[in-house]
Amino acid sequence: MGRKTENSGFVCGNCGNNVEPIKKGTIRNHCPMCLYSRHLDIKIGDRQSTCGGLMAPKSINSHSKKGWQILHVCVVCGHGQKNRLAEDDNMDLAIAVMRNQRPETREVCR
Repeated sequence: MGRKTENSGFVCGNCGNNVEPIKKGTIRNHCPMCLYSRHLDIKIGDRQSTCGGLMAPKSINSHSKKGWQILHVCVVCGHGQKNRLAEDDNMDLAIAVMRNQRPETREVCR
């Protein structure tokens, strides 16, 4: 799958918002409003997972080379994966996740 195909818009499975492709960066892999993702990969970018479960934002940490990263954990199978925080992500929610005080994200998005 090419980068252009991977960086396409989608409807968020958690909050239902229409998510546009990312403008600065490589691939839009999570909703910028609620920070949820979808379990599509076994290894980053391979699109080989058959799970398809929602991946909840569990923590955010700094990486010396990759910047701020969200740890997403699949609510169905428990698979964890890190994704870069995007420039247009909901920073109030990101800070709440960092403090482990994540509010109900469906409410934040409305």
